[in-house]
Amino acid sequence: MKNNKFLVLLFTLFITSFSFSQGLLEEKNNFTHQDTLRGSITPEREWWDLTYYHLDIKVNPEEKTIAGKNTITYKVLKPYQVLQIDLQEPLTLTKVTQNDKELEIKHDGNAHFVTLKNQQNVGDINSVVAYYKGKPREAVRAPWDGGISWKKDKNGKHFIASSCQGLGASVWWPNKDHMYDEVDSMDISVTIPKGLMNVSNGRLKSIVDNKNETITTHWHVSNPINNYGVNINIGDYVNFSEVYKGEKGDLDMNYYVLKDNLDKAKKHFKDAPKMMKAFEHWFGPYPFYEDSFKLVEVPYLGMEHQSSVTYGNQYLKGYLGNDLSGTGWGLKFDFIIIHEAGHEWFANNITNVDIADMWIHESFTAYSESLFLDYYYGTQASADYVIGTRQSIQNDRPLIGKYNVNNEGSGDMYYKGANMLHTLRQLINNDEKWRQILRGLNKTFYHQTVTTQQIEHYLAQESGLNLQGFFDQYLRTTKIPELQYTINGKKLTYKWNNAVKNFVMPIQIEVNGISQWISPTLKNQTLKLKTKKPKIVVDRDFYIKTKAL
Repeated sequence: MKNNKFLVLLFTLFITSFSFSQGLLEEKNNFTHQDTLRGSITPEREWWDLTYYHLDIKVNPEEKTIAGKNTITYKVLKPYQVLQIDLQEPLTLTKVTQNDKELEIKHDGNAHFVTLKNQQNVGDINSVVAYYKGKPREAVRAPWDGGISWKKDKNGKHFIASSCQGLGASVWWPNKDHMYDEVDSMDISVTIPKGLMNVSNGRLKSIVDNKNETITTHWHVSNPINNYGVNINIGDYVNFSEVYKGEKGDLDMNYYVLKDNLDKAKKHFKDAPKMMKAFEHWFGPYPFYEDSFKLVEVPYLGMEHQSSVTYGNQYLKGYLGNDLSGTGWGLKFDFIIIHEAGHEWFANNITNVDIADMWIHESFTAYSESLFLDYYYGTQASADYVIGTRQSIQNDRPLIGKYNVNNEGSGDMYYKGANMLHTLRQLINNDEKWRQILRGLNKTFYHQTVTTQQIEHYLAQESGLNLQGFFDQYLRTTKIPELQYTINGKKLTYKWNNAVKNFVMPIQIEVNGISQWISPTLKNQTLKLKTKKPKIVVDRDFYIKTKAL
């Protein structure tokens, strides 16, 4: 296609926005003390387990400020007297209390160490209240960078939203800002000027008129939620809804859009129930029935906030009207609706412990785009799409980042990761078994944080395959295995090149139109042929290179 180079450039911009969101684009080899405080499970984090948040804030759009408090309830896992709360400058943590007594705080950049007065006994459920205020970092070009987007709609009304993946939720509210510990449930109370509406995660419990030209919206989240998945979205919203008959019964699906976009949204958002039907088929029940599903219009491209998926794709098919695969299939769906909602299973249900393992979120979700096509248009369309996205792969660095310093791997975690999974599907060679493995992942790790090793072990165990070398190759190196082969008379000689030592992967080839499996190794293997000079075609579904010698 003529626009392929443009689409590759466009996707490069896309992965900049999502995989390397919030200023984490460049590869880092030198990490700071602040990186460690942000990215590791410090002694001041590990001794307490989150059970509940109540975020209660007032947003002042005219001044671009936020002020309020977060009640943090936790269970004591082992005795310790210092607790780490994260809040990023220029916001100020003004005080922290426990049992109405103000506590001493040692500020260390964006980490704040609170010394508790009361003895912390194992098994106790305690709370602290963190008060804060200030002008949070403004997201100049969200979601490429993080913070709050302070925009206005075309009618001049405030249009505000948070986005903070990578940079961290502590860019706009105080919390325990590490992926490993998800809060069990949460209340979100947001006070805003009258004439606006705030949409957050979970279910709307009430809207209170404060009799002072402000209202407070109260939202409740019943399920565990990761910090970056928490959001506020403030605008001149109107709401419409439907009930989806899903695998676990009735699912409320709510849509919040700017009032001028209501008619187009009612037509365009038909992709949402289509998404739900396809993904419940492939991945199992939507993981948050208790909290409903929402699609919320925002002034930036979009993000996977749990049960409050944000949308800014301008009511276009594809990615802002473009097909990232260059095949045409990417224009059969709204990219943001499908991709971001796919994260409800991979990112929000199954969440990485460390952001270094963010491939778990993005590889499976990028792959979900092709599975959506598979459900509605068939396996050939699905394969065309995922193979088409290979043009975006850079092979610049491994998919896994560096641990304990809040470091993401390569943006190839999207479509290199998707093609890795597409290749694994071929190895399993049984689509129903593959579907049950994907559903089993979401059942086995339901509402859990996981490591790469856990996912690798599960996939190997359930597939019955030796996948250690497979994952070492695709996750931990930038090398793409190359099948080298020669034909000498009626003998085909072949082997793997550019592969790790433990790489084991059979592939399918066609010899004169007849399909068969071969099992290359790092040493030459031979295959007797029936004819001289046969036509050899390697199955395109395997993400490899080939070289005839």
